[in-house]
Amino acid sequence: MNIAITGEGIVSAIGLNKQEVFSSLQEGRTGIGEMHYLQSVHHELPVGEVKLSNEQMKEMLGISPSKVMSRTALMGMLAIQQALEDTGFTAIPSENGMDLSHDTFSGPSRIVLVSGTTVGGMDVTELSYDRLSGQLERGESLSPEDIELLKHHDCGNSTQQMADYFGIFDDVTTISTACSSAANAIMLGARLLKMGRADMVVAGGTEALSRFHLNGFNSLMILDHESCRPFDATRAGLNLGEGAAFVVLEPEEQAKVRKVEPHVYLTGYGNACDAFHQTASSENGEGAYLAMMEALQTAHLQPSDIQYVNAHGTGTPNNDQSESVSLHRVFGDKMPWVSSTKSFTGHTTSASGSIETVISILALQHHFVPGNLGWKNQMENGITPTLGESNAQLENVLCNSFGFGGNDTSLVISAKPKGDTIEDLLSRSVFEDLDLEIVSKVDIDSADQLADIKKYVKPLEARRMGKLMKSSLLSSLEALQQAGIVCPDAVITGTTYGCLENSERLLEVMKTEGEGMLKPTYFMQSTHNTISSNIAIKTHCHGYNVTYTQGNKSLPWAILDAEMLLANGKAKNVLVGWHDESAPFFNRLLEQSREQPMPSIRSTAMVLKLKEE
Repeated sequence: MNIAITGEGIVSAIGLNKQEVFSSLQEGRTGIGEMHYLQSVHHELPVGEVKLSNEQMKEMLGISPSKVMSRTALMGMLAIQQALEDTGFTAIPSENGMDLSHDTFSGPSRIVLVSGTTVGGMDVTELSYDRLSGQLERGESLSPEDIELLKHHDCGNSTQQMADYFGIFDDVTTISTACSSAANAIMLGARLLKMGRADMVVAGGTEALSRFHLNGFNSLMILDHESCRPFDATRAGLNLGEGAAFVVLEPEEQAKVRKVEPHVYLTGYGNACDAFHQTASSENGEGAYLAMMEALQTAHLQPSDIQYVNAHGTGTPNNDQSESVSLHRVFGDKMPWVSSTKSFTGHTTSASGSIETVISILALQHHFVPGNLGWKNQMENGITPTLGESNAQLENVLCNSFGFGGNDTSLVISAKPKGDTIEDLLSRSVFEDLDLEIVSKVDIDSADQLADIKKYVKPLEARRMGKLMKSSLLSSLEALQQAGIVCPDAVITGTTYGCLENSERLLEVMKTEGEGMLKPTYFMQSTHNTISSNIAIKTHCHGYNVTYTQGNKSLPWAILDAEMLLANGKAKNVLVGWHDESAPFFNRLLEQSREQPMPSIRSTAMVLKLKEE
């Protein structure tokens, strides 16, 4: 099956649609500058903001000004709308803004939305946290509108809001793997199509700037006070950005039936885990190397077939050095053109994979290579990025996205299809008769059980762990031990809120102490994929590693993903987990809403295999 990309939408600091983004890339015009919409004291830090207020976006979308919406969801809606219109769907005006219900068009019957995000509705949470937590501390009752704000914190809620706005999606899920989230969303979309689990997928990511995000990265001391300079010897850090981008994926055959011309093809994809550190990349770039090699293998290409690499290239000393090493390992002396476009958009974190995918598509379509803005000085043992190429004959582009916890993903985007492979045909036939076996299962539902963590980690390390980190690691290692496995082939996690306690602690510190230098530990352990990356680090697992966060659907999606991996032979065993915890503020909100409080801790880990005949 050839996976065609038939529509793209993008909202970023360098443009509110594909045409504007293309012009900025051609003219070398950066979108990084002073913040205008983010309510932070750190105006000394340049950012890549989308040049629209929330009010302006609501007006463009036909949403009531009084309706509370996260900036993450609003930007995502704009990008999805563009992508759908680009692929030939017609917007129908409705009371909710846009109606694309199934009865308004003839087309695919099963349409799935896959979005990547890390902060979700954190912009809503942090603006209301101070007031609401104060009211709860004083014993005051909250209004129904206040309690409703709880829902925005869930990353999956932003995706559901986007889906509800359009009304055409049969299923929805959210991937949260830090800065590789959107790339993993696109990869999942292709796999769902190939395994016959969807007829069309709209995939990408969206991420809004927030004080939580900005101060978290600032606590790691990796933000540059000047415009970032990826791969430059003087590089001093990254500039945070925001934005959204989505692509429409569908089988080439279906596009032909719809009489839609494919723009390009998604021919390759790969995900691997560096399994080295929660925020730093390894010196040998192992995860990045494995991801790129798997993407090339999936596309049935050799390194020499790649003409351009859209690098992750954040501008931090560690990332750019590690990525340079991995690129040299893949390409040797025959390095293709390489550039990082984060010097245009800023680092849009979870959305970067889809934003840079759309940029790579524009490069293929218009035969150019974007320049690496700000580069002047050669890194020692580093790659030499291009300052821009015109009249470039591009056939295959490699797009890299590397996230916290060493979650590394690479995509191959090609001008021409590659055709069905034997692996494609086998995976579909195997999936139909899949017989899974749960070879081990461990449940933790009490903090008293966490004392057993001493079997696997030293006391000093354990003291630095929150309860969810302990329970997820303990349950996972126990399940692996029962299964007789030291290192799993893949780690897939489901969670609703991730490490909620650390998120609350960071919010509380910002409330009481302001936006000073916060403790990096809180931020490092607040991302949803902290759980799965920590398991990978402990087990030295370099394999597939993904986290789903879609409320009570998180675990079913994790299991489905495991089934697909096992069906197509990408793994012989998969560690699947569902991990959540409670935190004081959120539980008080739940009590006010008369909903069941979340348990203090809840962890389930199991090892899945195919049944042996």
